[in-house]
Amino acid sequence: MHQNNVELRLSPLFDGIWRRSEDDLPLFKLYINGEWVESSTKEYIKVDTPINGKVIAYASKASLEDVDRAIASAHNNKQEIRDIPGIDRIEIFKRAADILKSHKKDFINTLTLEVGKTPEDAEGEVNATIERLNLTLEEIRKIFGEYIPGDWSEGTSGKIALVIREPLGVIAAITPFNYPLYIASAKIIPALLSGNAVVAKSSSETPLSLLLFTKVLEEAKLPKGVLNTLTGGGDIGERMILDERVNMISFTGSTTVGKKISSLATLKHLHLELGGKGLAIVLDDADLNLAAKKCVEGALKNAGQRCDAISLIAVQTNIHTQFITKVLEEVRNWKVGPLINQEAVRRIHSLVEDAIQKGAKLLIGGAYHGHYYQPTILDSVPLNSKIVYEETFGPVVTIVVVKDEDEAIELAKKSRYGLDSCVFTSSFYRMWKVAKKLEVGEITVNDLPKHGVGYFPFGGWKDSGIGREGIGYSIDEMTRLKTIIFNLEPAGLGKLKHLH
Repeated sequence: MHQNNVELRLSPLFDGIWRRSEDDLPLFKLYINGEWVESSTKEYIKVDTPINGKVIAYASKASLEDVDRAIASAHNNKQEIRDIPGIDRIEIFKRAADILKSHKKDFINTLTLEVGKTPEDAEGEVNATIERLNLTLEEIRKIFGEYIPGDWSEGTSGKIALVIREPLGVIAAITPFNYPLYIASAKIIPALLSGNAVVAKSSSETPLSLLLFTKVLEEAKLPKGVLNTLTGGGDIGERMILDERVNMISFTGSTTVGKKISSLATLKHLHLELGGKGLAIVLDDADLNLAAKKCVEGALKNAGQRCDAISLIAVQTNIHTQFITKVLEEVRNWKVGPLINQEAVRRIHSLVEDAIQKGAKLLIGGAYHGHYYQPTILDSVPLNSKIVYEETFGPVVTIVVVKDEDEAIELAKKSRYGLDSCVFTSSFYRMWKVAKKLEVGEITVNDLPKHGVGYFPFGGWKDSGIGREGIGYSIDEMTRLKTIIFNLEPAGLGKLKHLH
């Protein structure tokens, strides 16, 4: 793929967030209380590229002392962001969008190297982040309150109430490796917009993009101390979760980690976007050209490393042969980037081998080199195969055969996940049946699931998490309601009950 170009290059804007290491690689700092500092222990983590395994940079490994300082900074400065008028917060994000746009190449290069994205996918992630910054005017409508006249109830006659939204305080934003820029921004932007302070932690696999984004917000005149950015391992994430000064945990990642967070974060607000097992149902009245194209894209985009990926396709028996022919044509045109690490390669290969051993037909792929796993098609996969129920997170098109939509719905009910699904059909009634019966947070008709910038809300049922993300909906999660009741009787203004 793009193996000859594995050097991290950054423009002078980012000079202050890193220094040269002894082996002449960038060593990135932490951002605590408005300052770029190295870990108190001077420890660091290696950042390698999945393109060829080469180390491209180092990131400071935050200590527990660093975590405490970051949380203290957010806690002590949370009033700073609350005191900024809303229109001025929007101006900060507009400036940030302009800065990010003018430094797009820095982010594309960084995402390509640390995640292994194609330049096209990396640019798409940067553009989505710019769009999210520019959509803050859409989000603020969720901050507006509500007026409730009391004269519609006998017990509240003579009173009125205002129901307002207030920030939670300090939000811990913990992000995954697969979209390290966009997912971080989708947590940080609504948190700050609604008046919260933030402590953000990136995946140790891909820590660089969030640091660059933090610098962009600093350059856009975000007040010091209201955003603190850490890099390091799971121990610092656990410290963030347990700290009483943290009011909310917003986490995107695995179901296993999400359940642990839920058990530790007692009485905290939680938003957990966890694993998914996106099911595509292809019925015999579907446009098969469209269905094949969209299913393959849904399975292979970003090498399948997406929570909203299509990781299981249920095809109706009487169109199965036609569908397979079209899927093969589509997959042969696909080139996928590397998986994030060798452990991911081994896990996916074990799922593929398990399915083949149980009777699945391997039509294409099924092999790997380094971090690159070939685009793979498994056909007629037996229902006792692990890949039917486990999240794939790799470039595998997994196909099972069903007699009708009812059988597909029953298969879906056996999944412990409930994030995204889709159905391909030309019948409104069949679409409606599937949409109503599936236990998922979002279902798409005649297209692949894709969260995009979150213009439509998304989130999980069952083991796929709790809460909703999206333009405005994230604001709901990151604020709490306060009811203020006014007794108007002393001024003779309330509407009191009249007896006849």
